[in-house]
Amino acid sequence: MSRYRGPRLKKIRRLGTLPGLTNKIPRALRDIPNQSRSEYRIRLEEKQKLRFHYGLTERQLVNYVRIARKAKGSTGKVLLQLLEMRLDNILFRLGMASTIPAARQLVNHRHILVNSRLVDRPSYRCKPRDIIMSKNKKKSNILIETSIERFAHKELSNHLNLSSVPYKGLVNKIVDTNGVGLKINELLVVEYYSRQT
Repeated sequence: MSRYRGPRLKKIRRLGTLPGLTNKIPRALRDIPNQSRSEYRIRLEEKQKLRFHYGLTERQLVNYVRIARKAKGSTGKVLLQLLEMRLDNILFRLGMASTIPAARQLVNHRHILVNSRLVDRPSYRCKPRDIIMSKNKKKSNILIETSIERFAHKELSNHLNLSSVPYKGLVNKIVDTNGVGLKINELLVVEYYSRQT
C-alpha cells in the first residue's frame, strides 16, 4: 500500500495543522484570502486535509465515502465516524503512538492486540467495547510507554479510556462529531465527491 513520503511541513503550511500527520510545527502558516480561492479549491483543500491527516490514498477515501453514502444518517458524519474508528487512529488518539503513521507502523509490525487477538491491519474498524493493548514484547511496551509519557498532557476523547500498566485502551462508544480531533468541514468533502462521481 502506498503512503505519503513527501515533505510534511509543506503540507501543513498549505492545509493548516494536521496533528495526525506530524508533531512538528512550521514557522509560519500560509494565509490565503478567501476571495482568491475558488469553490473547487476550498473543497479540494478540505478533502486533502482529511486524506493527509488519516494517511489514506485517494482510492481508500473514495471507498469510505461510498460506504458512508450507503449508511443511514448524514454522509459527512458517518464518514468521520468511519475514519475515527480505524485502529491506527484509535492508537493515536489513546496516545500510544505520536502520530497516525507511527501507529500504523506499530500495527503493521504486529505489536497490537484487539480483544486478545493479533491485528496487523491499520484499517481495522474498531467497535464499542473493544480492548486494545500491546503484545507482551519489551520493544513495543517501551515504544508505547515513551509515547504515553510524552503526550500525558493530551486530553482523551470521551469515547476512549486508557488504563495504565499494562496499558490498555477501551473503546466506549462510537465517536460523535464533537470528539473528532481535526477541524474540518466534512460537508465540503462530500460535495467534492458528489461532483466527481
